[in-house]
Amino acid sequence: MLIYAVIVTSERTDGDNQYAEMADEMLKLASVQPGFFGVESAREGVGITVSNWDLAYKTRVCKVERDYRFERV
Repeated sequence: MLIYAVIVTSERTDGDNQYAEMADEMLKLASVQPGFFGVESAREGVGITVSNWDLAYKTRVCKVERDYRFERV
């Protein structure tokens, strides 16, 4: 079986800012999509979440010319 992984990273800020509730809602929405079969995550400063799928999706691989960052103040 082929497994397709979707990897999302995020940098946590001081205070929760309803992050946990949003993450729970996104997991609920993903879990009812066809092909979804699991998620793994780790959070310590930077959060990394990997969701696993058995369906193929179109993916584009691009060279990053610039990398911008948005930070809440």
